[in-house]
Amino acid sequence: MAPARRSPVEDSITRTALLDATESLMLEEGYAAVTTRRLASKAGVNNGLVYYYFGTMDGLYIELFRRGAERSLARLRLILQSPQPLWALWDLTHDFSSNALTMEFTALANHRKAIRAEIAAYSRTFRKLELDALTEVLKDYGVDRERWPPVSLILAMTAISRFLQIEEDFDVTVGHAEMVAVIEREIRALEGERRLASGHAVAGHAVAGQGAAGQAG
Repeated sequence: MAPARRSPVEDSITRTALLDATESLMLEEGYAAVTTRRLASKAGVNNGLVYYYFGTMDGLYIELFRRGAERSLARLRLILQSPQPLWALWDLTHDFSSNALTMEFTALANHRKAIRAEIAAYSRTFRKLELDALTEVLKDYGVDRERWPPVSLILAMTAISRFLQIEEDFDVTVGHAEMVAVIEREIRALEGERRLASGHAVAGHAVAGQGAAGQAG
């Protein structure tokens, strides 16, 4: 029997509750723990509402992924307009809380083609936005883009952050602080000390960076 017609407000609240429950389970226990029974219990709704709102489990996962993707794109657009875009981009890339969910979706994509297609489409959009912005930033900083191609810096920050997270999940942290220090040293050479959102420097006075990243290397 189909659920009784619900108001738009009820629909919105229930959809959000189910999406939140899915995200919570994926982060706490991994995507394999996500079942209609667990979701309904966690969201406090009837089992049948999962399929009522999303049609299939793929539909649920895709909507959750899109919600996160839209938030990430909005955050990226915002930080790329900050006075210190390299620091902001590194902080975004090095945000393990968001990386954890991304890695769960990546694992899920190995078994669900629809999820793989969503991730691919989003990744291309995200990468282009990063690349277009970083190309202009490095140009303004006078960085030699032949020596330091913008896309290589994006990939390096992303790959390093994800690898560090994988190792930290196994309590392996040897060399992590040194690797982070190397990256932050190069960012500091261009943008000075990282500033807080209020505009105050974290340590000392921020100095506008000059020259190319990695001149010491």
